[in-house]
Amino acid sequence: MSAAIRDIQGNKFTFTRLRYRSGDWDTDQRMPSNLLNSLIEYTTVPVNLQEKVIDLSSNDIFNTPFCYLSGHKLVQFDTVEAAHFKQYVQNGGFVFVDDCNHDIDGLFARSFEAQMQSLFGQDALQKIPKDHPLYRSFFTFEKGPPNTSFELNGWGDDLVHDYLKAITIHGRIGVLYSNKDYGCEWDYDFRNKRFLAEDNTKFGINIIMYALLF
Repeated sequence: MSAAIRDIQGNKFTFTRLRYRSGDWDTDQRMPSNLLNSLIEYTTVPVNLQEKVIDLSSNDIFNTPFCYLSGHKLVQFDTVEAAHFKQYVQNGGFVFVDDCNHDIDGLFARSFEAQMQSLFGQDALQKIPKDHPLYRSFFTFEKGPPNTSFELNGWGDDLVHDYLKAITIHGRIGVLYSNKDYGCEWDYDFRNKRFLAEDNTKFGINIIMYALLF
């Protein structure tokens, strides 16, 4: 089933954002275009240039290998959303979840983690080691997940999170979960990357390539 989900979209990668009924799902609106630009710049992966927004309650979720979910507020899936999320992940789909609050005690973090415990078990979300294939799926990040400026500037819980968490299904990440606020870090016009000493979207390429290839 995992290969089937990953092959459905054919030859073009589509950045798919999940819309859920609770909370605020429509965050970091420039970020998808920025990552798509990086895919074009660094890889040979063909891409659809526009992100796609789908309802978590829609069967459309089963037609994409990669989904993005984010927010600042409450995450409380309704019955259909919960069933679709669980089925999608168990069938080989990949969801990158990013906490825009950068706060392990914030509402988004607490409510999302509670949802994952309800769907996948109390200890389903686990820290992933720094030698995980995610950190070598395209670029190499020997120290694990790169820090964001929001962490270094004391935003949110004023902590630098040196880890990401994941729910692993059959040896492969199905849900990648970040409190580092990568969405906000990458939320700028892609044409401004030339002003950065180092392109900070490179780790986003690793996430997408892992979702597509592993």
